[in-house]
Amino acid sequence: MQQQISVITLGIGDRERSKRFYREGFGWQPVFENAEIAFYQMNGFVFGTWLRAALEEDVRHGGLATPGAVTLAHNVGDAAEVGPLMARLAAAGARVLREADAPPQGGVRGYVADPDGHTWEIAWNPAWPIDAAGHVTFGV
Repeated sequence: MQQQISVITLGIGDRERSKRFYREGFGWQPVFENAEIAFYQMNGFVFGTWLRAALEEDVRHGGLATPGAVTLAHNVGDAAEVGPLMARLAAAGARVLREADAPPQGGVRGYVADPDGHTWEIAWNPAWPIDAAGHVTFGV
């Protein structure tokens, strides 16, 4: 079986607030949206945000933990990009959880929570190159 992820979907409380955050913070535009969901085309997969109640109904599992014990990451191509992106995300509604700093393993990273509390790591890792299509390669 191929190692791949097709779609990552986060449960959200307010679709417009979430769209505003991802549009103004990351600069992403939905490729599809309706009254409950917004899908964003990423580099090889689709990222979605779906109203939590509708997501719970779809998966037939009420009371989904929000946020769950999950951290998403957005890697950037240069160390100098981490701080400004975190500031932009904060201006768009994120809560800074950890200011950007240099972890012992190298690079630069910081953490923010989106308006629904989902954790995002914003990172630059010199051992993880990003190609022109935005694909990250682990530890080359």
